[in-house]
Amino acid sequence: MNTIISFMKRNYKILIAVLVLSVSLFAFKINSSKSGDPEKDKLILELLTFVIEKGHYNPATIDDAFSKGVYKDYIQALDPSKRFFLQSDIDEFSKYETELDDEILNKDLTFFDLTYNRLVQRMAEGKKFYKEILSNPFDYSVNETFNTDYDKAPYAKNIQELRERWRKQIKLSTLSSLTDRLEIQENKENKVVGNIKNHTSDDIKPGEFANSSIDSEKVKTNKSAGEKPKTFEELEKITRESSLKSLDEYFGFMNDLSRDDWFSVYLNSITSRFDPHTNYFPPEEKERFDVSISGKFEGIGARLQKKNDFTEITDLISGGPAWRGKLLEAGDVVMKVAQGNGEPVDIVGMRLDDVVKKIKGPKGSEVRLTVKKVDGSIKTISIIRDIVEIEETYAKSSVVERNGLKYGVIYLPKFYIDFENKDGRDAGKDIAIEVESLKKEGVNGIVLDVRDDGGGSLSTVVDIAGLFIEQGPIVQIKSAGRKKEVLFDRDKKIEWDGPLVIMVNSFSASASEILAAAIQDYRRGIIIGSKQTYGKGTVQNVIDLNQFVRSSNEGDLGALKTTTQKFYRINGGSTQLEGVSSDVVMPDKYGYLKMGERDVDNAMPWDKIDPAEYKVWNHNENFDKAIGNSKRRIAQNPQFKLIEENAKWIDDRSKENEYSLKLEDFKKNQKILEEASKKFKSIVDYDDHLKFSSLPSEAEAMKLDASLKEKRERWHESLSKDIYVEEALNVLDDLQSKPVVKKGVPDLIKKEKLVKS
Repeated sequence: MNTIISFMKRNYKILIAVLVLSVSLFAFKINSSKSGDPEKDKLILELLTFVIEKGHYNPATIDDAFSKGVYKDYIQALDPSKRFFLQSDIDEFSKYETELDDEILNKDLTFFDLTYNRLVQRMAEGKKFYKEILSNPFDYSVNETFNTDYDKAPYAKNIQELRERWRKQIKLSTLSSLTDRLEIQENKENKVVGNIKNHTSDDIKPGEFANSSIDSEKVKTNKSAGEKPKTFEELEKITRESSLKSLDEYFGFMNDLSRDDWFSVYLNSITSRFDPHTNYFPPEEKERFDVSISGKFEGIGARLQKKNDFTEITDLISGGPAWRGKLLEAGDVVMKVAQGNGEPVDIVGMRLDDVVKKIKGPKGSEVRLTVKKVDGSIKTISIIRDIVEIEETYAKSSVVERNGLKYGVIYLPKFYIDFENKDGRDAGKDIAIEVESLKKEGVNGIVLDVRDDGGGSLSTVVDIAGLFIEQGPIVQIKSAGRKKEVLFDRDKKIEWDGPLVIMVNSFSASASEILAAAIQDYRRGIIIGSKQTYGKGTVQNVIDLNQFVRSSNEGDLGALKTTTQKFYRINGGSTQLEGVSSDVVMPDKYGYLKMGERDVDNAMPWDKIDPAEYKVWNHNENFDKAIGNSKRRIAQNPQFKLIEENAKWIDDRSKENEYSLKLEDFKKNQKILEEASKKFKSIVDYDDHLKFSSLPSEAEAMKLDASLKEKRERWHESLSKDIYVEEALNVLDDLQSKPVVKKGVPDLIKKEKLVKS
């Protein structure tokens, strides 16, 4: 989940004031800059433990119990599917299970070095396993099974047992792919046979087909221009080759990970024992975090992926310099990178993170890419870097008309902000603009959709909630050992005083929950969605670790995101663990799976404080009626009943981990699953036939931007197929001060009267 960075600048200063008392402890001077420098690692470890101890809301005691937790998390992170380590490795590692607290405090890296070196060794062995296993066909007639519940699986006793685990795991993967290929080919052949039968009944005499050149041509067309069906052996070979390629790419990625990367895994096994949201950010991760919270970066605006030794362009970000230049395109392979007039650097075989560092750069600077185009030609493309905005980060709106009324739907993917530029875009400003634009369109109600919104900036929550109330408290914050602080909306202006619905789900977290809780406590709008939201009620600050080191040459030390506060609803309750309960609960496809904060190990507890003083909104006499009507509709709606049934089915399926590796049995089981899932097909095929459209300003932009146009059309189509959005609109109908006359209702009433008479 994304974090809440509440009043980062001010809290940052408080934390610095505490740390400055002992900052001389870290006035080290280290000259080595190589990857995996032990002295640098020890420094980071010391910095982390000190900063967490002084700044965390409720720091854990670093003792044997803490050590056991770190050990468990770290081993799980290194080898989650138990396909690298042997039981003998675990036996050797377990000697340190209660000693890690001492190692951490003494900056001792013995355990880390042991596990890292062993992992590198086991990974090299694993690479030999899969290449050898995939060099020969599988025998799918053997009656054997494989269990994918890795948590309960024991570690392999020896190399032979480990290789057998690899074999079964790979066999299951190839069996699944092979079954799909066989089914696709079978469907094609059945389609061809069906076409032949149709021709036979119309214009082919029995026995005449073999000599009919005309109808042979028809069959040739139906078989994809003469493509012969592949034999089982050919399909089996293709499947193995595909698996080999995938595993080569996976190990290519794994080989790109440096010792520093694995040390970050170890550090995060330590930090997560304080709470799930206290994390160490190595330099690259800190940069990615900054981009995710601001929605922008400086560069060329291209997404990259590694394919073996090559770096490929997968997508161009709409509006970015690469997109504007129209010379770079998806599928191009980057061979060399040059800075301005500098010498090109060959990047083939280079780590993806290192390639990204070379391509990104400050606004206004030039980068020259030597690329192999999709057509095979080699070109050098010059691009002037610029600020790139990731459009998917930002709020967007749509308008829909029905029953003679017009409604607005605002989607907010995250509570973004640019901490470095107070004049930059942020969610509070943008939502205000969207609301104002919807008012100009004359909407009669607004739906604010924060489903899957993992959070972001706390200050933007206060701004957004303030758009819908006159003034008053929005959220309460408590720091360890300090009095609570209440954050207010002090602007008396109400941007929107009409009907309001907030849509949430079980992945609405942090800032989303503060907004939903405030709107609910004021009874300002109706919260509809999953039974409860995610349940993250803590505040994190990001601390740059480099400030604590004097005159160092060891490079960027990264940053620490640590939990410094807890926030509370204005009614005094915490959203921690419990989240926000919806006023109207709608069946959720994943409603029975354990995916909330309450299901995360080492989460902080729920508690409550005194409520703040606030006045409940009393300008909607239909509030309770709208909730009651919605609950009745949902209870009677066959589509929602089907979603609930599907949720239970998914939960049951998630508990089944045993798979047959015999082709016929596997196919039979897949058929049973397909038949069982057919009844749920109407869930994805649902369509309410409502027409959603963009606001006029965006409609103009779409004329100039084909990519934006395509994205918005896809979004509008998804809205028209979203029964949750449809019910949100129904609630807006019920919140209207005047009854909504729905199309077709008068005629139905007339028919009912005629029948009764």
